Amino acid sequence: MNAEFCEDEIKEFQRLIGRNVARLRQERGMSQLELSLAIGNKSVSLVAGAEAGYNNIRFNTEHLYKISKVLGVEVGEFFTKTPYSLASASVRAKIG
Repeated sequence: MNAEFCEDEIKEFQRLIGRNVARLRQERGMSQLELSLAIGNKSVSLVAGAEAGYNNIRFNTEHLYKISKVLGVEVGEFFTKTPYSLASASVRAKIG
């Protein structure tokens, strides 16, 4: 079977993951810096970039594993579509 992959769908999938990481981090009252340090990074560039979908920065499986442990969630929660993760950036800003 030869599957076709749409670049836009892949980008949206990465954005979904970033939005869910942001939501779960914020629900726990953690800053991007605190999360970055907790997973072994010295700056916020990875977390901030991947959460915002900036410049093709994204989390890899090791990052997601570490983040799940720090936040106390199952890795699968990063892939769940929620009203927050599906909302536009302006709507998410209003939600909190």
